Order: sequence, then C-alpha cells, then structure tokens
Amino acid sequence: MKDHILDVIKQIEIDHDLKILFACESGSRAWGFPSKDSDYDVRFIYIHKSDWYLSIDQKRDVIEIPARDSISIPIDPLLDMSGWELTKALRLLRKSNPSIIEWLTSTVVYYQPYTVIDRIKVLNQTLFSPVPSLYHYVNMAKGNFRDPEEGGIKKYLNVLRPLLAAQWIEKYHASPPIAFQELVEDLLPAGEMKDSVALLVKRKMAGEELNLETWPDLMNEYVSEKIRHLETYVKTIKVERADPTEELDMLFRDALREVWYEE
Repeated sequence: MKDHILDVIKQIEIDHDLKILFACESGSRAWGFPSKDSDYDVRFIYIHKSDWYLSIDQKRDVIEIPARDSISIPIDPLLDMSGWELTKALRLLRKSNPSIIEWLTSTVVYYQPYTVIDRIKVLNQTLFSPVPSLYHYVNMAKGNFRDPEEGGIKKYLNVLRPLLAAQWIEKYHASPPIAFQELVEDLLPAGEMKDSVALLVKRKMAGEELNLETWPDLMNEYVSEKIRHLETYVKTIKVERADPTEELDMLFRDALREVWYEE
C-alpha cells in the first residue's frame, strides 16, 4: 500500500500543480490498533506556487481524495487522503490545533522530502498550548460517550483515546503521543481497568470493532468521572505566550523558496 500511496501523492502533485511537503497516517494504524479492514487515513500538507498566493480572493485550501477531488489514476478503496494547504496548517498550528499536532507527531510517515517540516515540528514543541487541546480531546471523548448504553469496540476506543490524551496534557502540559499504548502504559495503573482496555484493543485488531454490547460498569464510571474532572480542570488553566505569527510567516516564505526556487 505504501507504494500506492506514493503514486497517489505524485499524481496529486501533477494533477493539482502543487508540491506535497509531508504525508502521514492519522487513524487507527497510527494509533496502534488497526484491524485487517482498517482504512488508510493519510493526511498531508501541501504548498502551491507563489502566484497562487497572489490573489485578492481566498481560494480553497483543502484537498480530499477521493471524497471531493479526483486524480487521473485509480485509487484503492481502502485509501482515504486529505490535505491542508501550508498556510492553513500554520494558522492551525498557531492555535495549537490538535489535529495538525497529531499529524506532525504521527508514528507512520509516508513522505517528507523537504526540510521545512522538520522546522515546523521543532516549532510545534514551543507553540503548544494545553487549553485548546484539552477542550478538543474532552469534547471528543464526551461526544463519543454520549450514548453509552450500547456501542461497538471501536466506539469504546474512540472515547478512551482522547480521554487519555487529555489526561496526558494535564499530567505533562505537553502534546500527547499518538500511540495509544504509550498513553495506556503511562496513565493506567495495573489492574482491572488496564486489563479491560488491553482486551478491547486485542478484539478490535481481531476485527470485532463493530460488535454491539453494553458498556462495562467499570469503564462507564471511569469515563464519566474523568470527563467531569477534566471539564473542571481546563477552566483553571491560564497560559500566556508570545505571538508566533512573524516566525510562521518567515517559515512559509522559506518553504516557498525551498520547494519552488531551488528546483
């Protein structure tokens, strides 16, 4: 599949007249619990030629393959690719958006031909703000947990992963690792809850992710208590940091020079 992903990347560049700076896995394959039928959720950052940016009109800054955009070669049905234009990605990084942070910290990188991404990754470490990330992960966990009476294993994990990510931020005041097992090992003590999570992961990877069943009381109580605690905790945080816009502007200009002027 990696060869196919690289072929699709090259075709996107040709068909849409741009360059892709970075492509990674962002779904269960990056989290560490794919099932045999899991999609490949590939996310990428791209840059246009200079003239694209010299316009009085704001243009579309997202590409979604094959959901909304097409290319001139066939695409594997398990492949889902979407990308953000570089200035959009940098604006989101300025706000400490968790999605772009997860891309940059993905454990599965398919493509990274330019040095600008290494600079962005370093900058990400200094720009991180816990508040937007905490709200993002707590709301994600709460939204997925809204109807706990019945759900599949995939739903359980889609509650637990953001919930543990939020707890990591509370504990370390840093962006959480994308690998689910790293969160589990650090944040769950040995015992029944940790054993239950290990069984969920094992069953999900065995292909039981959509099996409907009632939430175990232990997990229901754990999730409810942690959501209540984190909703209270996030309101107590106050973070001040310098405006990074000038540095991000310079990084964008350097990317244009690296990609287009040095070919």
